[in-house]
Amino acid sequence: MNERDFYDILVVTWLALAAVVFIALWFTHAPYGRFARPGFGPELSPRPAWIIMESPAVFAFLLFFVVGKRHTDAVPLVLLTFWMVHYLHRTCVFPLTLRGNRRQFALLTVTLGLLFNLGNAYLNSRWLFSLGPTYPTSWLLEWRFVLGTLLFWAGFVINKQADATLIRLRGPGEMGYRIPRGGLYEYVSCPNYLGEIIQWAGWALACFSPGGFAFLAWTTANLVPRAFGIHRWYHETFADYPKDRKALIPFIG
Repeated sequence: MNERDFYDILVVTWLALAAVVFIALWFTHAPYGRFARPGFGPELSPRPAWIIMESPAVFAFLLFFVVGKRHTDAVPLVLLTFWMVHYLHRTCVFPLTLRGNRRQFALLTVTLGLLFNLGNAYLNSRWLFSLGPTYPTSWLLEWRFVLGTLLFWAGFVINKQADATLIRLRGPGEMGYRIPRGGLYEYVSCPNYLGEIIQWAGWALACFSPGGFAFLAWTTANLVPRAFGIHRWYHETFADYPKDRKALIPFIG
């Protein structure tokens, strides 16, 4: 078996696992954040947990770029920049902005997150830098790349603004939850997840690669059921939670 055969098998496996996760998460919640609960083994505090989980997406992606074949090709370099902006923020900046006494992360959750990011970095970077067809420079003006770029950065901004709103709700030493207000929170309970789905839909379109679409499938499988679970949690927890606010998509659901 050569590496391309292995890559194709991994993509199919990745998509099959995403389908399983999508179904399972309608019946149970991943044990972190407001749904954290005992019984999943040793725990880590949130800041090191986030850094450990997300770091493979930085280091593995860079490693596969270094050992790849396309160090001077324009399109892979642009897409490398997109990826690194997101994951350097997620790995090095976001964890340091967290406030309050947040609930611990189960070591199992951290380990699964680390393995996911490692596999995801492999699927995306190896295609861009070695296994996929060479992107001509004209791809930068192709409608899929242009639209994908607009979606990627629009989703990035939505996600970061929504995360910042949540972080501001909690003062130093606080642990409870409050109703978020302002921006897209006036329309949906989880604009941070909406932004992330939009972002990786843009990535999949800009790359137009098996790894990109597999990443989008996993993002959707993980975040859509969780968004609806959080939406229900808000309604069960706060009697005055806005009745017309949707879970994920404004005016729809």
